[in-house]
Amino acid sequence: MIWNVEHPVNDVNTIRTYARGSAERGRLEAELRHLQSEPADLPLVIGGKEVRTDRVVEVRRPDAPSVLLARASLAGPDELHAAVEAALAAHARWAEVDWYHRVEVFQKAAALLAGPRRTRHIAAIMLNHSKNPYEAEIDLAELVDFWTFNAYFARQIYAIQPDQFPGETNRFDWRPLEGFVLAIPPFNFYSIGGNLPTAPAIVGNVAIWKPARSVLLSNCEIFRVLVEAGLPPGVVNFVPFASADAKVLLEDPALAGVHFTGSYATLVDIWQRVGANLGRYRNFPRIVGETGGKDFIVLHPSGDVRGCAVNLLRGAFEYQGQKCSACSRAYIPESRWPEVAAYLRAEAPKVPVGPVDDLGNLLGAAIDEAAWTNIREYLEYARSRPEEYEFVVGGETDRSNGWFVRPTVIRSLRPDSRLLSEEIFGPVLTVYVYPDAEYEATLARCDRTSPYALTGAVFARDLDAVTTAQRALRWSAGNFYINDKPTGAIVGRQPFGGARRSGTNDKAGSILNLLRWVSPRSIKETALLPDDWRRPFQP
Repeated sequence: MIWNVEHPVNDVNTIRTYARGSAERGRLEAELRHLQSEPADLPLVIGGKEVRTDRVVEVRRPDAPSVLLARASLAGPDELHAAVEAALAAHARWAEVDWYHRVEVFQKAAALLAGPRRTRHIAAIMLNHSKNPYEAEIDLAELVDFWTFNAYFARQIYAIQPDQFPGETNRFDWRPLEGFVLAIPPFNFYSIGGNLPTAPAIVGNVAIWKPARSVLLSNCEIFRVLVEAGLPPGVVNFVPFASADAKVLLEDPALAGVHFTGSYATLVDIWQRVGANLGRYRNFPRIVGETGGKDFIVLHPSGDVRGCAVNLLRGAFEYQGQKCSACSRAYIPESRWPEVAAYLRAEAPKVPVGPVDDLGNLLGAAIDEAAWTNIREYLEYARSRPEEYEFVVGGETDRSNGWFVRPTVIRSLRPDSRLLSEEIFGPVLTVYVYPDAEYEATLARCDRTSPYALTGAVFARDLDAVTTAQRALRWSAGNFYINDKPTGAIVGRQPFGGARRSGTNDKAGSILNLLRWVSPRSIKETALLPDDWRRPFQP
């Protein structure tokens, strides 16, 4: 049976605004209160059964740590072994389910998420990730898009078939991988939390899902929507666990793949451990990883200065700079720097920072104390080197009731400084001011300063300046923007991923990612059999 899957329309096109006085704002405020009224009890889910352990962690609001959102069980070695068994048992059934029945589950999950479950999930994202309503909306919309577009991409994969020839029939059997996929998402995007285990599942794989410990509440809500949509038990197993226990899964012979987003160091560790265990595995595991970035904006002297400055503020500071695509370095020509600096000095202090359930705030908090401490250490490092760094605006931190950092702009007087090369993952923008005549040299410097290559942008009206940047920065960013900030990739429109130390560039939000989770079998059927072994050239 051939089913058609219509090309989806991005849910991000219809996000809610929660305008003051609107009914949707009232419903959101009620749900925010409800989710904080009593801590949730979050179990493991293995083979469709809830499991609770004596390893319990607390999930608290980053912007109000006194508020306990949930208590969650963590898996130990016994539970991880059980999860592998449950996943492999489910594999035998799920791999044989017709593709159109599989995608139907995720299309239904998308409909639930976009409709009746939306407000609850928006509230969970806001409280658990410390995101404002807009950031929560685009995050939720991205997961809706992942599910609907992946259904569409899956249909495209199954339609790819080999050539035919008279007397034979040829076809691809698009099999899932043999074994289980370990999905390890980060804290910063709820949508990635939902996509990493389900992108493999939509093409017939089974997954063991290790959600980030700090956002277990929102990720558990995703799992419940999948169950409500009809995902069979064991296809995805919800098993947060301590990193020390990862060896149980990484040494299992049935490991078929790892779908990871997180730090470069963690991906290297996973890859090395997989490499060390190659002799154990039934198959070579597929590793798909997206790590970090030191993402940039380069302003050419011909560029729109105000437009660039606005995008610097948004691209660097939205969601507290905790996007792997966040602009954390900028190269500004000397002739334009006074105007850019004046705008940032005037506007950055106006950005309201505080608890996100106060809907007047644009920025929330760093995800936890460790993240806050890391950001603060970079700020102190810059303060201790006045010969190298100048604070343009910001730099204040506050942990009296939440992990808050004010939007900060620092000018680096050296083009190869630490703050221009290392990922900070906070609301800190480092600027290097270059001589106008050194545009091409600055592009080359931008390319070599950081080991990452995730996202970047150029602002220019001059066409030659744009094309020069595209060539010079070809290897510097997997997602490149012209006259736009380097954040905000949309499924199907800007498939996301980078290379170098930013990952394997397998482009989430495109057919390319799903192709990593299938293993095609070529099948040839011959119509007419030979009746003699001899070839025609023989006597």
